[in-house]
Amino acid sequence: MGLMRKLGHSADLVNGMSQRLGVDQAARMARDPEREARRQMQMVTRCAGCHEQVACGALQAENDHLSACPSYCENKASFELPETQV
Repeated sequence: MGLMRKLGHSADLVNGMSQRLGVDQAARMARDPEREARRQMQMVTRCAGCHEQVACGALQAENDHLSACPSYCENKASFELPETQV
């Protein structure tokens, strides 16, 4: 898989996980666009290096909502940040 394709797939997984966890990415972006853009890119980059992308994709395909981020997620800490710290 080429780099751009890998990053695109990783961005889809990050966005999908955000939706399933109920994380309002648009609100985060509106509060601080520069900081949030950097954070999003860091999350996509961490996801691209993850060895559990197949499991993550399957988990997302089977669930419209998740109450918690899976333990293997490289972005678990970012997804669990309280809104006040984002």
